[in-house]
Amino acid sequence: MKRADVVEFYSRLAAANPHPETELQAGNPYQLLVAVALSAQATDAGVNRATRALFAEVHTPQEMVALGEEGLRAHIKSIGLFNTKAKNVIALSRLLVERHDGTVPADRDALEALPGVGRKTANVVMNCAFGLETFAVDTHIFRVGNRTGLARGKTPLAVERALEKATPQPFRLHAHHWLILHGRYVCKARKPECWRCIVADLCAYKPKTPPPSAAATPGEAKAGRMR
Repeated sequence: MKRADVVEFYSRLAAANPHPETELQAGNPYQLLVAVALSAQATDAGVNRATRALFAEVHTPQEMVALGEEGLRAHIKSIGLFNTKAKNVIALSRLLVERHDGTVPADRDALEALPGVGRKTANVVMNCAFGLETFAVDTHIFRVGNRTGLARGKTPLAVERALEKATPQPFRLHAHHWLILHGRYVCKARKPECWRCIVADLCAYKPKTPPPSAAATPGEAKAGRMR
């Protein structure tokens, strides 16, 4: 994608959503770290349902350690891989207390040293909690980057590097949010909704997905779904 098109691409997303935010609900950096760690292979909505009561009770790593693994499992059993996630959250909470006096570090290496925290989770926390210009590449951003031609790469890290190179100011801080929301609600995996995409003319994806036919009969619609 040409630089002028990249600027226009981000400008349109920014105009449509000037102040994007993560959809994960958290009251402080520690709760955000926990929420992001829990969100692997789970939806943000599902994580929010599970953490609503948890975060009313637990605000700090010290309180999480006191809750214990069994108590945490009871809160998050509706989330996939909850046993492994409970072990990791208790372990990372202990390390935050032991190594960082209970404070979440604003440093990628320190974050990735915590159990269950990978590069994507670290980037989300650095961006959302500390306002750093990071590009957390999840499945949505990986798809949008490659499909549109904005940032192509065969791995999440390659797409992240491409985004770092391609994304200019003043779009760098919120680029992660614009791209993930675009991928979640418009540039969907199975069938991108090109007919209502505000950047469709800048996108390399072809052929564009046409709108659903308003004239289709219920039988035709069902047949279309079965193909």
